[in-house]
Amino acid sequence: MVDVNKLEFGIETFGDIVANEDGSLQSAAQSIRQIVHEGEIADQYGLSVIGVGEHHRPDYSVSSPETVLGAIASVTKNIKLATAVTVLSSDNPVRVYERFATLDALSNGRAQVMLGRGSFTESFPLFGYDLTDYDDLFNEKLAMYDQLRNEKPVTFSGNFVQELKNQEVYPKTEHGKLETYIGIGGSPESIIRAARFGYKVIIAIIGGQADRFKPYVDLYHAAAKELKMPEYPVAVHSHGFIADNKDEAMEVAFKNIKANFDRIGLTRGWAPMSREQFEGETQVGSFYVGDPEFVAQRIARTIKLLDLGRFDLVYGAGNQTAAQRERMIELYATKVVPRVKEILSEKVAAN
Repeated sequence: MVDVNKLEFGIETFGDIVANEDGSLQSAAQSIRQIVHEGEIADQYGLSVIGVGEHHRPDYSVSSPETVLGAIASVTKNIKLATAVTVLSSDNPVRVYERFATLDALSNGRAQVMLGRGSFTESFPLFGYDLTDYDDLFNEKLAMYDQLRNEKPVTFSGNFVQELKNQEVYPKTEHGKLETYIGIGGSPESIIRAARFGYKVIIAIIGGQADRFKPYVDLYHAAAKELKMPEYPVAVHSHGFIADNKDEAMEVAFKNIKANFDRIGLTRGWAPMSREQFEGETQVGSFYVGDPEFVAQRIARTIKLLDLGRFDLVYGAGNQTAAQRERMIELYATKVVPRVKEILSEKVAAN
């Protein structure tokens, strides 16, 4: 049963380029500075976490999320600082540990690692990796990272990483271990792997009904029990947009989310998003779009259905303006989150 008092609510951005009011696009540098400002706003409104994605392509501004999170750390006090995700397969586990341990120091223990294989693959050739090794790269590097995370001397060898012999890695964290999530796209193997390593899980639900992920949540809990590993509340992230009225939210979201998904779909063989498909996703699917009450009702249903401990709303998809993004964060934090908690509390009382 959902514990309303322990629920976490976050926001995530993939670093989409921000639009000006006249429709022109800001530079990547301006967009990065806007994300730092949005992190400051999210902290002021009391949100639990901000996640920043890693991409290496022109339609996203952030290729070094830990650097951006370090800037957010300097202007915030409480919000946790996460990536969404760090593409471990094309990175070096030692450098990942070092960057996050440094962020953890800068933020007084607020760093949160979110590791994934990456649904975008441009980082693999950029850093000299072969996509045919996609699964093997992640498995080996996760095993190495897991040893590094213990903050003790590491001895490790493999096919893709450097050999370490009783090697210390610095800096050490003040609390002894980096908080780490595994980002899951929806495969049983990924769920079981996360449980085997004893990591928290965040599921990316970017299409279709949340109901279809219930078996994955159940599998995680069952696997953790069977493997005698820690069992944590599951987190979910999904796209959304909130405005003061539903019609405005629908028009802004359709324009920008469609453009974003259609652009990505050109390289993945997706058909262009239709209005009917978009509206279906907003009614019963994975797009949380509308006025605060409508979005709150839908998020509350998903949290209850999947028995979640955390819900992250992916904001800013496409080329929204700074004003639209900032208002969405404000509405999410001040209207949606309190209403979700109220709805869930009412349902608990009714049971």
